[in-house]
Amino acid sequence: MGVQRHEALAEDEPAENACASSSLNQGALPKEIYVRVYEDRMDLLRAVIVGPYGIPYQDGLFFLDFYLPPQYPDVPLFSNDMQSACYHSGGWRINPNLYEEGKVCLSLLNTWTGRGNEVWDPKSSSILQVLVSLQGLVLDSKPYFNEAGYDKQIGTAEGEKNSLSYNENTFLLNCKTMMYLMRKPPKFVSSLLKLLKFDHMVSKEAEAYSRELACFD
Repeated sequence: MGVQRHEALAEDEPAENACASSSLNQGALPKEIYVRVYEDRMDLLRAVIVGPYGIPYQDGLFFLDFYLPPQYPDVPLFSNDMQSACYHSGGWRINPNLYEEGKVCLSLLNTWTGRGNEVWDPKSSSILQVLVSLQGLVLDSKPYFNEAGYDKQIGTAEGEKNSLSYNENTFLLNCKTMMYLMRKPPKFVSSLLKLLKFDHMVSKEAEAYSRELACFD
Protein backbone atom coordinates (compact mmCIF):
# COMPACT_ATOMS: atom_id res chain seq x y z
CA MET A 1 0.00 0.00 0.00
CA GLY A 2 2.81 2.41 0.78
CA VAL A 3 4.15 2.13 -2.77
CA GLN A 4 0.68 2.52 -4.26
CA ARG A 5 0.07 5.62 -2.23
CA HIS A 6 3.35 7.06 -3.48
CA GLU A 7 2.49 6.24 -7.10
CA ALA A 8 -0.89 7.90 -6.73
CA LEU A 9 0.87 11.24 -7.14
CA ALA A 10 3.35 10.10 -9.75
CA GLU A 11 1.57 10.53 -13.09
CA ASP A 12 2.09 14.27 -13.39
CA GLU A 13 4.97 14.81 -10.97
CA PRO A 14 8.74 14.28 -10.98
CA ALA A 15 9.71 10.73 -10.12
CA GLU A 16 10.13 9.80 -6.49
CA ASN A 17 13.62 9.28 -5.18
CA ALA A 18 14.07 6.31 -2.87
CA CYS A 19 16.63 8.18 -0.77
CA ALA A 20 14.14 10.92 -0.03
CA SER A 21 11.72 8.34 1.31
CA SER A 22 14.15 7.74 4.15
CA SER A 23 12.83 10.96 5.67
CA LEU A 24 9.80 8.85 6.57
CA ASN A 25 12.15 6.47 8.39
CA GLN A 26 11.00 3.79 5.94
CA GLY A 27 7.86 3.29 8.01
CA ALA A 28 4.71 2.12 6.27
CA LEU A 29 2.37 5.02 5.61
CA PRO A 30 -0.92 4.76 7.48
CA LYS A 31 -4.10 4.40 5.48
CA GLU A 32 -5.30 7.63 3.89
CA ILE A 33 -1.92 9.39 3.97
CA TYR A 34 -0.20 10.02 0.63
CA VAL A 35 3.29 11.45 0.14
CA ARG A 36 5.26 12.74 -2.83
CA VAL A 37 8.96 13.56 -2.71
CA TYR A 38 11.09 15.00 -5.49
CA GLU A 39 14.05 13.45 -7.23
CA ASP A 40 15.92 16.73 -7.69
CA ARG A 41 14.89 18.30 -4.36
CA MET A 42 15.03 15.71 -1.62
CA ASP A 43 14.47 18.44 0.96
CA LEU A 44 10.90 19.01 -0.27
CA LEU A 45 7.84 16.83 0.03
CA ARG A 46 4.08 17.15 -0.26
CA ALA A 47 1.68 15.16 1.89
CA VAL A 48 -2.06 14.66 1.54
CA ILE A 49 -4.16 13.43 4.46
CA VAL A 50 -7.70 12.21 3.80
CA GLY A 51 -10.12 13.07 6.60
CA PRO A 52 -11.01 9.89 8.53
CA TYR A 53 -14.53 8.48 8.51
CA GLY A 54 -17.01 9.59 11.16
CA ILE A 55 -15.52 13.00 12.02
CA PRO A 56 -16.26 16.55 10.75
CA TYR A 57 -13.29 16.24 8.36
CA GLN A 58 -14.53 13.06 6.68
CA ASP A 59 -13.34 12.74 3.04
CA GLY A 60 -11.68 16.15 3.11
CA LEU A 61 -8.19 16.42 1.60
CA PHE A 62 -5.56 18.22 3.63
CA PHE A 63 -2.48 19.28 1.68
CA LEU A 64 0.76 20.09 3.45
CA ASP A 65 4.16 21.01 2.06
CA PHE A 66 7.34 20.34 4.04
CA TYR A 67 10.84 21.68 3.73
CA LEU A 68 13.56 19.66 5.44
CA PRO A 69 16.30 22.04 6.65
CA PRO A 70 19.94 21.08 6.09
CA GLN A 71 20.26 20.15 9.79
CA TYR A 72 17.32 17.71 9.65
CA PRO A 73 16.69 15.57 11.68
CA ASP A 74 18.91 17.25 14.29
CA VAL A 75 16.53 20.22 14.42
CA PRO A 76 12.71 20.35 14.32
CA LEU A 77 11.01 21.55 11.16
CA PHE A 78 10.49 25.03 12.61
CA SER A 79 13.67 26.71 13.78
CA ASN A 80 15.60 29.92 13.32
CA ASP A 81 12.40 31.77 12.40
CA MET A 82 11.87 29.53 9.37
CA GLN A 83 8.51 27.81 8.99
CA SER A 84 9.12 24.49 7.26
CA ALA A 85 5.55 23.19 7.12
CA CYS A 86 2.74 24.87 5.20
CA TYR A 87 -0.93 23.90 5.08
CA HIS A 88 -3.04 24.77 2.00
CA SER A 89 -6.03 26.31 3.76
CA GLY A 90 -8.01 27.78 0.89
CA GLY A 91 -8.48 30.78 3.17
CA TRP A 92 -10.49 28.98 5.88
CA ARG A 93 -9.67 28.25 9.51
CA ILE A 94 -10.99 24.71 9.68
CA ASN A 95 -9.10 23.57 12.79
CA PRO A 96 -7.51 25.30 15.82
CA ASN A 97 -4.13 23.88 14.74
CA LEU A 98 -4.38 24.83 11.06
CA TYR A 99 -4.28 28.54 10.28
CA GLU A 100 -5.60 30.47 7.28
CA GLU A 101 -2.12 31.68 6.38
CA GLY A 102 -0.80 28.09 6.32
CA LYS A 103 0.78 27.80 9.76
CA VAL A 104 0.61 24.36 11.35
CA CYS A 105 0.48 24.46 15.14
CA LEU A 106 2.07 21.28 16.50
CA SER A 107 4.57 20.58 19.26
CA LEU A 108 6.58 18.25 17.01
CA LEU A 109 7.11 21.14 14.60
CA ASN A 110 8.23 23.44 17.41
CA THR A 111 5.25 25.70 16.74
CA TRP A 112 3.60 24.90 20.08
CA THR A 113 4.77 23.96 23.55
CA GLY A 114 5.02 20.34 24.60
CA ARG A 115 6.99 17.84 26.61
CA GLY A 116 8.25 14.28 26.38
CA ASN A 117 7.41 12.60 23.08
CA GLU A 118 5.25 15.58 22.11
CA VAL A 119 8.35 17.52 21.07
CA TRP A 120 10.99 16.80 18.45
CA ASP A 121 13.65 14.26 19.37
CA PRO A 122 16.47 13.97 16.78
CA LYS A 123 16.98 10.32 17.72
CA SER A 124 13.42 9.14 17.26
CA SER A 125 11.23 11.78 15.60
CA SER A 126 10.40 11.71 11.89
CA ILE A 127 8.14 13.12 9.21
CA LEU A 128 6.05 9.97 9.60
CA GLN A 129 5.44 10.86 13.24
CA VAL A 130 4.38 14.37 12.22
CA LEU A 131 1.90 13.03 9.66
CA VAL A 132 0.43 10.49 12.06
CA SER A 133 0.02 13.19 14.71
CA LEU A 134 -1.78 15.45 12.24
CA GLN A 135 -4.08 12.63 11.18
CA GLY A 136 -4.90 11.32 14.64
CA LEU A 137 -4.51 14.25 17.03
CA VAL A 138 -5.36 17.30 14.92
CA LEU A 139 -8.03 15.91 12.58
CA ASP A 140 -9.99 14.32 15.39
CA SER A 141 -13.66 13.96 16.30
CA LYS A 142 -13.77 16.92 18.71
CA PRO A 143 -11.34 19.55 17.38
CA TYR A 144 -12.89 22.29 19.54
CA PHE A 145 -10.90 21.01 22.50
CA ASN A 146 -7.64 21.42 20.57
CA GLU A 147 -7.86 25.15 21.16
CA ALA A 148 -5.50 26.32 23.88
CA GLY A 149 -7.21 26.19 27.28
CA TYR A 150 -10.42 24.61 26.00
CA ASP A 151 -9.39 21.19 27.24
CA LYS A 152 -10.59 22.35 30.66
CA GLN A 153 -14.14 22.14 29.30
CA ILE A 154 -13.89 18.44 28.44
CA GLY A 155 -16.65 16.51 30.15
CA THR A 156 -18.74 19.60 30.95
CA ALA A 157 -22.16 20.37 29.52
CA GLU A 158 -20.94 23.73 28.23
CA GLY A 159 -17.91 22.16 26.60
CA GLU A 160 -19.89 19.46 24.83
CA LYS A 161 -22.41 22.04 23.59
CA ASN A 162 -19.62 24.25 22.25
CA SER A 163 -17.91 21.23 20.70
CA LEU A 164 -21.08 20.18 18.87
CA SER A 165 -21.54 23.70 17.50
CA TYR A 166 -17.90 23.80 16.41
CA ASN A 167 -18.27 20.43 14.67
CA GLU A 168 -21.31 21.61 12.73
CA ASN A 169 -19.44 24.67 11.48
CA THR A 170 -16.34 22.58 10.74
CA PHE A 171 -18.38 20.16 8.67
CA LEU A 172 -19.69 23.04 6.55
CA LEU A 173 -16.18 24.43 6.10
CA ASN A 174 -14.94 20.98 5.14
CA CYS A 175 -17.55 20.82 2.39
CA LYS A 176 -16.49 24.27 1.18
CA THR A 177 -12.81 23.28 1.07
CA MET A 178 -13.67 20.13 -0.90
CA MET A 179 -15.49 22.19 -3.52
CA TYR A 180 -12.61 24.68 -3.54
CA LEU A 181 -10.16 21.85 -4.28
CA MET A 182 -12.28 20.72 -7.20
CA ARG A 183 -12.05 24.21 -8.71
CA LYS A 184 -8.41 24.92 -7.82
CA PRO A 185 -6.53 21.71 -7.03
CA PRO A 186 -2.89 22.14 -5.89
CA LYS A 187 -0.29 21.39 -8.51
CA PHE A 188 0.61 17.75 -9.25
CA VAL A 189 -2.40 16.07 -7.64
CA SER A 190 -4.82 15.35 -10.48
CA SER A 191 -3.97 11.64 -10.50
CA LEU A 192 -4.65 11.39 -6.77
CA LEU A 193 -8.05 13.05 -7.16
CA LYS A 194 -8.91 10.50 -9.83
CA LEU A 195 -7.68 7.61 -7.72
CA LEU A 196 -9.81 8.69 -4.77
CA LYS A 197 -12.82 9.39 -7.03
CA PHE A 198 -12.81 12.78 -5.39
CA ASP A 199 -15.59 14.17 -7.58
CA HIS A 200 -17.90 11.48 -6.17
CA MET A 201 -16.76 12.29 -2.65
CA VAL A 202 -17.45 15.99 -3.22
CA SER A 203 -20.89 15.24 -4.65
CA LYS A 204 -21.76 13.13 -1.61
CA GLU A 205 -20.58 15.78 0.84
CA ALA A 206 -22.29 18.55 -1.15
CA GLU A 207 -25.60 16.76 -0.75
CA ALA A 208 -25.00 16.55 2.99
CA TYR A 209 -24.00 20.23 2.95
CA SER A 210 -27.28 21.15 1.25
CA ARG A 211 -29.27 19.17 3.81
CA GLU A 212 -27.40 20.93 6.60
CA LEU A 213 -28.14 24.36 5.12
CA ALA A 214 -31.82 23.45 4.80
CA CYS A 215 -31.97 23.00 8.54
CA PHE A 216 -31.29 26.73 8.95
CA ASP A 217 -34.05 27.85 6.55
